[in-house]
Amino acid sequence: MPDLLSSEADGVLTLTFNRPASFNAMTDEMSDGFASAMESCAGRDDVRVVVVTGAGDAFNAGADISGADAHERFDVRALDRANRMVRAVVSCPVPVVAAVNGIAAGVGCSIALAADLTVASSSASFLLAFARVGLMPDGGATALVAASVGRARAMRMALLAEPLSAADALAAGLVADVVEPDSFDASVERLARRLASGPPLAFAATKKAINAATLLPLEDALERERTGQTVLLRTADVAEGMRAFSERRRPVFRGE
Repeated sequence: MPDLLSSEADGVLTLTFNRPASFNAMTDEMSDGFASAMESCAGRDDVRVVVVTGAGDAFNAGADISGADAHERFDVRALDRANRMVRAVVSCPVPVVAAVNGIAAGVGCSIALAADLTVASSSASFLLAFARVGLMPDGGATALVAASVGRARAMRMALLAEPLSAADALAAGLVADVVEPDSFDASVERLARRLASGPPLAFAATKKAINAATLLPLEDALERERTGQTVLLRTADVAEGMRAFSERRRPVFRGE
């Protein structure tokens, strides 16, 4: 099975991250495929809305940093892929719905929050886990989270790497709606159909205007994150953080 599933029906393009055994952790192929699919919407009149979701019990657990060689594999190219995905979601001319069925962590959290409407299952959670391995948030998270919940909550999520429950995310203004698991799929389908039957030109103009008003710092944030993350990736702390993750132990950071 491919890492990214794509299906279309009645103007709705559904993209599904499909590595359930790895909580849909992002591979290079999945990232490139997702960005390309999102970018292609700009030239298609038959797509009226995009739904992004995950297979199994997770939405997307972020970059795949499993394995002893993760520190060698993970480099600036992963940051460029993350930035491309987030730019593609934000610039997509049709409404993008993130159907967050489970945990959304790392760049998966960034993608979920970059969507125009984020609908979460009550069992879902949002996590900026970067600090656990000695990294800073990327994928535009430093702008996307702060734009929704403000500086104080954004700092808490980023510095303490604590998961935010779906209920708390709704209360904080991070998501548009929270739905119980047994009615989640039906609720997302109704929302997608409503958007697909709406005025596409008005939706495109509305999305562009609101994003310009609320996400003006996004491009600068993406560049700052890329610069900061590139420096951090060369540190001993990140090497230790990724080893500890692979070995399922608590890392020992020394500021080196």
